[in-house]
Amino acid sequence: MAYVKDSKSARVRRQLDHPVIDGDGHWLEPLPIFLDYLKQVGGATLVEHFKSKDIERGWYAMTREERMDKRPHRPTWWGEPANTLDRATAMVPKLFYERLDDFGVDFCLLYTSLGLFYIGNTDGEIRRGVARAVNRMNAEMFAPYRDRIAPAAVVPVHTPAEAIEEATYAVKELGFKVVMIANHVKRPIPALAREVKDPSTVRYFIDSLAFESPYDYDPFWRTCVDLKVAVTAHSGSMSWHGRESIDNFSFNHIGHFAAASHAFARALVFGGVVRRFPRLRFGMLEGGVGWACNLVTDLVAHWEKRSAAPMERHLRPTNLDKTMLKDLFTRYGGRAYEDKMDELLASPSIVPPFKTNEELTEREYRLQQLDDFAAAGVSSAEELRRQFADHFYFGAEADDPTTAWAFRDPHRLHPLFSSDVSHFDVTDMTEVLEEAWELVEHGMITPADFREFTFENAARLHTALNPDFFKGTIVEGAVTRLT
Repeated sequence: MAYVKDSKSARVRRQLDHPVIDGDGHWLEPLPIFLDYLKQVGGATLVEHFKSKDIERGWYAMTREERMDKRPHRPTWWGEPANTLDRATAMVPKLFYERLDDFGVDFCLLYTSLGLFYIGNTDGEIRRGVARAVNRMNAEMFAPYRDRIAPAAVVPVHTPAEAIEEATYAVKELGFKVVMIANHVKRPIPALAREVKDPSTVRYFIDSLAFESPYDYDPFWRTCVDLKVAVTAHSGSMSWHGRESIDNFSFNHIGHFAAASHAFARALVFGGVVRRFPRLRFGMLEGGVGWACNLVTDLVAHWEKRSAAPMERHLRPTNLDKTMLKDLFTRYGGRAYEDKMDELLASPSIVPPFKTNEELTEREYRLQQLDDFAAAGVSSAEELRRQFADHFYFGAEADDPTTAWAFRDPHRLHPLFSSDVSHFDVTDMTEVLEEAWELVEHGMITPADFREFTFENAARLHTALNPDFFKGTIVEGAVTRLT
């Protein structure tokens, strides 16, 4: 029995002259079936180990006083659809496939849900075992539907070695064309971890993989190029500092995907990954594109002020003319300044205080780190903007009006239509495309922008390294004409 009706989204799709590609759909892996795959990967011992893990960290068993004392952040609750048809759709590949027309979607890049909760788990056996089992499960269960669905492989990145191993296995052995990583690893600060028996109890830092990491991830980025896959990153910042409410899920959740992607994008630029791997493309999912418009503006503004040339031109302490400074202090400062003239001229800075201009200048020259943008390797603000805009794509959901910003100068970024079906923010799967179309109806974007949003950007992201990505799919012809 087919559950297809004439939805508003289907009617929107019929009036378009282009296909619709969902850049970030989800399904809910049926847990009893998943456990069979997990057993294949690691045996009954791994299954029992997995079942014994409490991802809610005992939150429900704690009194509020205990929560205030231990500060566990509020775990996810009621995050899955309770609309019966949509819940079944989220859990059954054949039903999901049959309902794509009802969603107004021609082709779907489909992401894990289960894997999102375990891709960054500190327990290596759990992290790697779940990733391998999810990948085997999703490859097998969606194999009959390749003409309209491409599942994404879960690739843990705690070390470059494990990332390379799983990505290679997923692409070469299981046939995946999409890989999904976490865009960071939470690591205990080494100096603190050495002082305790349990490193998980100390303050952590966020390793965004591309900048000041204890590991060199270049071999992994190179592997992605060799495998012809874009890097799509799908993880958030729940529990990061400032997102640690013990009671309020929404307090922690709002903006958390954007915050994690913000750090990842900055790392890729400042760490020079974009410069070293110019063919590689990155998809940053579920955070919208508004934050990226802000970030690219901030990057350009900082380059104009804090790259080497403007730093030396405008901010070098020894640029100060002490004779003029003394004259101005005398003429306008009065007795208070005259009494402290020697001290004022000797160390006029408050960041930090009690250093001479010569000391402040020379110690930075000794470090040879005057240019925060040195690794990015750009010579102009426009080159920096193009580096950002050409290499990054941003998953934006249908109800996000800030998507319109991406189509306006000076940003001109690449948002990806992302349904996020199967999760709590989609209460009716058939309304997502229609809701996105409201951006056109309200005059916020043009039909040409909508085409780029719902079709062209996803196609370009995934064909940048693999021109045959959509070969044999329902959208092959349209993508071929596009490229």
